[in-house]
Amino acid sequence: MSTLDVAAGAIRRDETIGIVLLLAFAGGYIDAYTWIIHGVLANAQTANLIFLWAHAMAGNWAKAFHFVPPILAFAVGIVIAAWLRRVAGERAGAISTLVEIVLLITIGILHNRLPDLAGTLGISVVAAMQSGMFIKVEGTICSTVMITGNMRQAVENIFAAVYGGAPPGTLRKSGIFFALCAVFGFGAAAGAYATKTIPNLALGIPVIALLIVLLRCETAPREVTG
Repeated sequence: MSTLDVAAGAIRRDETIGIVLLLAFAGGYIDAYTWIIHGVLANAQTANLIFLWAHAMAGNWAKAFHFVPPILAFAVGIVIAAWLRRVAGERAGAISTLVEIVLLITIGILHNRLPDLAGTLGISVVAAMQSGMFIKVEGTICSTVMITGNMRQAVENIFAAVYGGAPPGTLRKSGIFFALCAVFGFGAAAGAYATKTIPNLALGIPVIALLIVLLRCETAPREVTG
């Protein structure tokens, strides 16, 4: 955790609730965008893998191979995020966010010129970098690009609080995870609406969210827990 150590009573800038919620919004938004525009999912590689094998087992290899590039691009993005963590230290989150912004702006500008494959690859790399770089909220593992694990933790924390013996703050953690699920869903709804109504400008909205994340990563003081 370096100098911003949760165990010492502080929360890393990139693990604060505000930043993680913004990232969840962007995650849901980008998934909706890629599904509508490219027919694949940027974040949910589980779904892409299922579609790949479902089409393959039906003998529709053209549709099956359509889901291979985003899976491979996601793997590349994870490698980039892991490399940044090694070489950039505490600045890795900010640098990763800046790279994501540049990629999204580039794809947005070239929306009508890039083939579908190029756009899909770029957005999957963006999703993977976010997935690999921002993995905690207030020191607890979470996801900003899918809700399965967040929903599990939300429900488990409620059960622990109701059953008794749960540590202080358990219900608060549950609320945070439910908020992540809700904001991800809101992002997906916003992404679907914007992609249908303003497809050429749709990627500008997650860029704004990521710009706010970048500014907060660079300027926000650490938050101290009570």
